[in-house]
Amino acid sequence: MTQRPDDPNHDPENDGTPDRSVRPDDPAPDDKGAEIVDLDAARSGRNADRSPSEPKPTTDDADGPVLEGEVLRVDRPGPARTDWRASLERKATSRQPLIPLWLRSRAEAIETVRWASLHYVHVAGYQVLRAPLYAGRLTVRAPRGLVRLVSGIVRWTFDLEGEPVRLAAVQKSDYEGYLKLSRQRDSRVRLRVWITGTILVTLLILAIVVTGQPTAAQWGALAVAMAALGILGKPADQPLINRAVMASEVEKLTSDIVVRALSVLGIAGITQALSKNPKDAIRFVAPITRDGPGWRADIDLPYGVTVADVLDRRKQLSGALRRPLGCIWPEGDSSIHEGRLILWVGDKDLSTTIVRSPLKQARSHDVFKGIPFGNDPRGRLVTVPLIQHNVLIGSQPGQGKTSSIRELAAGIVLDPTVEAWFHELKGTGDLDPYDKVCHRYVSGIEDEAIAYAADSLTLLRKEVMRRSAALKALPADLCPDKRVTRTIADKRSLGLHPLVCIIDECQNLFAHAEYGDKAGDDAEFIIKLGRALGVVLILATQRPDRDSLPTGISANVSIRFCLRVAGQLENDMILGTSAYKNGIRATVFVPEKDAGTGYLVGATPMPKVVKAAYLNTPDTQLIADRAYALRKAAGTLSGYALGETSEQTVPSYDLLADILGVVPPAEAKVWNEVIVDRLAELRPDIYGPWAALEGGAKTAQLTTALKPYGIRTLQVWGTPEGGGKGANRIGITRDDIVTAVTQRDKGKAS
Repeated sequence: MTQRPDDPNHDPENDGTPDRSVRPDDPAPDDKGAEIVDLDAARSGRNADRSPSEPKPTTDDADGPVLEGEVLRVDRPGPARTDWRASLERKATSRQPLIPLWLRSRAEAIETVRWASLHYVHVAGYQVLRAPLYAGRLTVRAPRGLVRLVSGIVRWTFDLEGEPVRLAAVQKSDYEGYLKLSRQRDSRVRLRVWITGTILVTLLILAIVVTGQPTAAQWGALAVAMAALGILGKPADQPLINRAVMASEVEKLTSDIVVRALSVLGIAGITQALSKNPKDAIRFVAPITRDGPGWRADIDLPYGVTVADVLDRRKQLSGALRRPLGCIWPEGDSSIHEGRLILWVGDKDLSTTIVRSPLKQARSHDVFKGIPFGNDPRGRLVTVPLIQHNVLIGSQPGQGKTSSIRELAAGIVLDPTVEAWFHELKGTGDLDPYDKVCHRYVSGIEDEAIAYAADSLTLLRKEVMRRSAALKALPADLCPDKRVTRTIADKRSLGLHPLVCIIDECQNLFAHAEYGDKAGDDAEFIIKLGRALGVVLILATQRPDRDSLPTGISANVSIRFCLRVAGQLENDMILGTSAYKNGIRATVFVPEKDAGTGYLVGATPMPKVVKAAYLNTPDTQLIADRAYALRKAAGTLSGYALGETSEQTVPSYDLLADILGVVPPAEAKVWNEVIVDRLAELRPDIYGPWAALEGGAKTAQLTTALKPYGIRTLQVWGTPEGGGKGANRIGITRDDIVTAVTQRDKGKAS
C-alpha cells in the first residue's frame, strides 16, 4: 500500500516500493517503516495452498490478477470424426471397374481381340515354317545327346559321382570313413544295376515290338527318340526354337520409376514433400496397369502441386523416364481435383505413327453418327460429333491443319444428304478433289475468292432464318425437340438437310478490309443459331488473333482442335479462355515432328490429345469419286457440282423485287399469306415450300425472311382473295418494301 505524503509515518526515501534486498532473517522493522515481504516466499506459500487443478501463474504476471478456470485446447488431439456417408461417397469415386475398360467399348474390344489373334497366328505360322530347321537341329544334336545319356547312366549306375569323396577319405587317411562310403556305394550299385538292367531290357523289348510294326510307327518312334536325344544334346548357349517376337525393350512402369522421375523435375512442391515424407508424398490411387499399348498410372501429387506444373516439364519427364517424348502423355482429371495426374507412357512414339482413316474404305457415311477423326495416344478411335456443333481448327503453318480438314470433309461428302460448301482460301487446291460434289466451292487467295466466301456466309445467314421458321412449323410428333434429326434430313422436300460450310484459312476472310467485318458478324450469327437447324460451320486458321478470328466466333464454337501453336495467347484463342492455365497446352507439341497431333476439346467429355487421320491426295480423290457416285444415284448433286459458275450458284432471284412484282401499287397493305401464295405461283421452285406450310408458319416464313431488310410486319385489315369475312391478320405495307429497295440501291451505287 502506498503512503500519502501527509501520513505521519511517511518516509520520503521509501515511497512504498519494497526493498527486495532485505532477507527473512533480518531484524524486524520498527513501527516507523513499512512491512517488508519476501515475494519468493509468498509465491511459494501461495502455490502450496493452490489445488492441483488450478492453473499456475507465470513469473511475468505474478503481481497481476490471477485468473481462475480450466485451460481448454482448441486443437484437441485425437481422430477426427467424419460422416460415414461422405466417406463412402469418396470411396465410390475410386472404385475399380468390374469390367475392364477395353471390354466396355465394342470397337476397343474388337481391336484387342484382333491384335491378340494376329499375334498368335503370327507366332504359330513362324514356328510351323521353321519346323524343318528345328528337325535338322535335333538330328545334328542327337549323337551328343546319346553320349550324354549313356555317360549319365553309367555314372549313376556305378555311383561315379561319389568317387571324389571316397578318394578324399583315402588321402586324409580316414580309413573308417572310407569303409563306410564303400559299403554305401556297394549297396547303391547293386540296386542301380538291377534298375538299369530292367530299363535296358524294357527298351530292348520295345525296340523289337516297334520293329514288327508298320513303317509309320517305326519312323514315329525314331522321331521321338531323335527329338529326345536332340533336346538332351542341346548346347547351353544355343536355344532350339527361335523367338517369333523379340522381347520388348520397353521397361515396365513401376511406382519407383514414376517417383524417381517426378523427383528430378525440379518442382519445389514435390522436392519438399519427398524430403519430409518419401513414402507418402506421392500417392498412387490405383495400381499401375496396362492400358492399350502402354502403361497408366493414376497419381495424387503432393499438396499444392498441380498437373499444370508437370505438363510444363514434359520434356524433362521424358528424359527421366528414358522414353521418347511422343510416348509421354500426362493429363489431369479436374473432375476429382487439380492434383490428380494420369500418366500414360506408351510403347511407341505417337509422332512415328500414321493414323489410317476408316473412311478410306467406307462406301458411305452418316454424319449424324459423328465423323471418325483420329486416334488418341492409346490407339483408340476418336469420333467428332458434327450435327449441332461448330468446329474451329488452328495451328502454326505446316502442322497438319489441312489434313484434319480433309478427314472431316471426307465424312461430310460420303453422306449424300449433306450439302457441302467448301472454301479453300489458301489457293493451293488442297480441297480440289471434293469440288465435284460441292454445292459451292472456291479455291484462291484473290479478292474474288474472298468475296465468294463472304457471299456464302451471307446466304447461310438467310438460310438459317428460313430454316428457323420451317422447323418451328413442323408438327411436334415429327420434331419434338425442334432440332434437325436424321428423319427430318431425309425428307428433302422440307429443305432441312445438313448443310456444312468449310472455310480454310479463314483469317484471310475475317481480316479483309472490305469483307471482314460483315463476314465476322454473319459467321457469329450462324454459329449461335445454326447448330440446331442443321447448319454447321467449320473454320480453320493459322493466325489466331483478334483481327483474324473475332472473339464472338472463338467464344461460341463448341468443338476445338488445336495443333502446335507458339504461345499462350494463340492457345487460348483456339481452345478457350484459361485452357493454358488448366494445363491444356498445344505449345508442348514439337514443330513438324508432331504434325497432325493436337488437343481436341468439346468432342469428348475431357480434353484429349488426338492424332488426326492422314489422307493423301490419291486417297482423297478415291473418296470423292465414291461420294460423287452416291450423290448422283441419290439425285443430290447441285450448284457447283453440276457445273454452275460462281455467279450462277448465287440465287438469281430478289425477294424484295419479287414482292413488288406480285403486289401492285394499288394494294397499300397485304396479308403475308397472300404474298406467299403469289410468290409460289411466281417461282414455284423457290417459294413453293413456303406456301406448303400450314397455319401461322406460312406467315412466319415471310416475316423471318424480311427481317434482314429491316421490314417489320403489322396488323392489316383485309378479306380473303376468294371472298369471305374481313379480319385483321399479319401483313406488310408496300411502301416499306419500296423504301427498303431504294435504300439498298443507293448503298450499292455509293
